[in-house]
Amino acid sequence: MTSPRDIQTFSRMLASQGPEAALAYLNDAVPHRYSAIYRVDGGMLRNIFLHDKKHETRPEFLAVVPFEVSFCQFVLRDGAFQTSDSGGDSRLDGHPYQGVMVSYHGVPLTDAAGALIGTLCHFDVVAHGLADEEFDLLQRAGRVLPEYLPPVATD
Repeated sequence: MTSPRDIQTFSRMLASQGPEAALAYLNDAVPHRYSAIYRVDGGMLRNIFLHDKKHETRPEFLAVVPFEVSFCQFVLRDGAFQTSDSGGDSRLDGHPYQGVMVSYHGVPLTDAAGALIGTLCHFDVVAHGLADEEFDLLQRAGRVLPEYLPPVATD
């Protein structure tokens, strides 16, 4: 991408074109196939936006993920989580998706009151690192993104 990779560009895109375009902007400069926004919904994480470099329909297994088997649980517990190769990451020993979802880099999303509402992440089924400046941008994006998300659906 030729435009500057900074939070101001992300914020302008978010305000003018919405979360989907802003998520594509984040994904454009990273090697990961997927970038996503997940919202906490009880014991589940619901995908509300997904950018796929291959522009394929979202796989069903990414639509709703049980919290206890997600890598997002570590983001919400620790404030961020990164693994470039989950298969060799001892922090994930015994996790059912260790070595399946291979690279994952995620940050928390909080509402105006500071409550954790979800995650913003890059991930792939192959090993990928993430440059420090891209992780910094992901963290900054995670702080401005929540106000642009659709409200939680109520039954």
